[in-house]
Amino acid sequence: MNYYGAMELARSFRTVRKNTIAIAQDFPEEKYGLRPAPNTRTVGELLAHIALAYNFQHQVHAQERRSSLVGFDFPSLMQRLGAEEKVQRSKDQTLEMLRSSGEKWAGWLEGLTESFLAERVEMPAGATPTSKSRFEMILSVKEHEMHHRGQLMLIERMVGIVPHLTREMQVRMGIART
Repeated sequence: MNYYGAMELARSFRTVRKNTIAIAQDFPEEKYGLRPAPNTRTVGELLAHIALAYNFQHQVHAQERRSSLVGFDFPSLMQRLGAEEKVQRSKDQTLEMLRSSGEKWAGWLEGLTESFLAERVEMPAGATPTSKSRFEMILSVKEHEMHHRGQLMLIERMVGIVPHLTREMQVRMGIART
């Protein structure tokens, strides 16, 4: 019996996305163009990157149901997603993209079976490990988002925004009021 299956994947992803959306709402629209350092994504590009990141795993597991990444055209996918990240969007458009892509991914996750999640996918030559379970690969979408969310929370602090999770903890601890 698997204690972390499709419903848990979907639920935990929705929690992560809810927190990402809260961060996106906290940033004033005029800060979406902020580039914290040269050769980094702007806040808006980073939020678009988060909204689009599931596309790789969705293509591999949902659309193509690949059993191997040998021969997968990574450069074309990265070029397409990179161009999409750079499209200028308003704050409202970015929030809608986060909501809709998040629900599309979570909705797909809910329908997965344990046997599907346990299937192995062969990695390209030279990769370590040589194969991964679909579960590991699919879970990486949430992990990837959490990584970038940490970056966004640091940027929030740099511009004088106390992250929502910190504010909520301060209220629980009696340090601050809502």
